[in-house]
Amino acid sequence: MRLLIDNALSPTLAVLLREAGHTALHVREVGLQHALDLEIFERAAADDFVVVSADTDFGTLLATRSASKPSVILFRGEGSRAPSHIFALIQANAAQLSEPLRAGAIAIFEPLRLRVRPLPIGTHQPGES
Repeated sequence: MRLLIDNALSPTLAVLLREAGHTALHVREVGLQHALDLEIFERAAADDFVVVSADTDFGTLLATRSASKPSVILFRGEGSRAPSHIFALIQANAAQLSEPLRAGAIAIFEPLRLRVRPLPIGTHQPGES
C-alpha cells in the first residue's frame, strides 16, 4: 500500500510501515507538515496515496466532496496512538483492506471494530459493503 501519514500520527509509523514493505511517507517528509487538511487530501489523491490519520476532518472532506479518492484510514476513539499499536492494526488488517482501499474506501478503526465503506460516501445502497 502507498500510505501518507498525517501529522495527527507519529513519523515513526511511516518508518515501521516502510520496514514492512509498504510505501509510506509522513507529511513532514514531503513538506506538508504545515499544510491544511485539504492540501494533504489533494496531494494524496494526485499521488495515489491512502491518507492515514486520527483527524476526523478527512472523513468530513470525503463526505462533503463526494470524492472517491484518496482512500482514508482513520483511527477514532480512545484507542492507543502509539506507532507500534497502529502499525500492528494496519498489518493485521492489510489483506482485508488492500482491495477496498485500492478501489476507494474509508477504513475506520474504532476501539472495538473496523468499518470499511466504499467511496464516494453516501452513494451506495444499504447492504453494500
